[in-house]
Amino acid sequence: MIVFPAIDLKQGQVVRLAEGDMARATVYGDNPAAQAMLFADAGSQFLHVVDLDGSFAGKAENREAVEAILEAFPGHVQLGGGIRTPEAVAGWFELGVSRVVMGTAALKDPQFVKDMAKEYPGGIVVAVDARDGMVATEGWAEVSDVSIVDMARRFEDAGVASLLFTDIGRDGLLKGCNVQATVDLARQTDLPVIASGGVKGLDDIRMLTLHEKDGIEGVITGRALYDGRLDLATAIQMAQKG
Repeated sequence: MIVFPAIDLKQGQVVRLAEGDMARATVYGDNPAAQAMLFADAGSQFLHVVDLDGSFAGKAENREAVEAILEAFPGHVQLGGGIRTPEAVAGWFELGVSRVVMGTAALKDPQFVKDMAKEYPGGIVVAVDARDGMVATEGWAEVSDVSIVDMARRFEDAGVASLLFTDIGRDGLLKGCNVQATVDLARQTDLPVIASGGVKGLDDIRMLTLHEKDGIEGVITGRALYDGRLDLATAIQMAQKG
């Protein structure tokens, strides 16, 4: 199982939001590339980066910071946030992004996401962000009438790499990962699932590794790392043993 340390970008700074609320951002640093290197030094070969401003704007707003991360980090970078055109997708892959994450686009224009998945095999991750089991979009500001399982199934035969499932009600709050909902989704779809939202410590990592065979590909963690509640090197070690 892969542990993805998260770098969320707001106006060039490394932040964490509580429940996806831009007004509730905690700033953890103003050098995203240096943060990426700290994660690399802890043994991470994967990174999850989100352009938060981009999620709301629908276009890249933290390009410089992302480019600096790509230059500094020696491993794989997974990037999300406002990537909604073929040009944007192509541009990021050219710059060295390994996987592009799409959420709002996946709900509003599924054909576009399927086309991109065909063009970049194994390169597109569909973000299924849920509030009370329903898909949320536009930087989580809007909740749709589509269930997470329905959304997931739309992309089963499309060639997407995996699903990134976030329980918004727990994100950035250290309430513990919603392991049950994540595993339920993984069991109901053929696609690998990445867990996200609420990870508070090693227990969450351990619980998820027990369900690797159900289709859990990885876990994203942010605030727990920044607050010192989770040691990245230990988490990676535990996930690899699983």
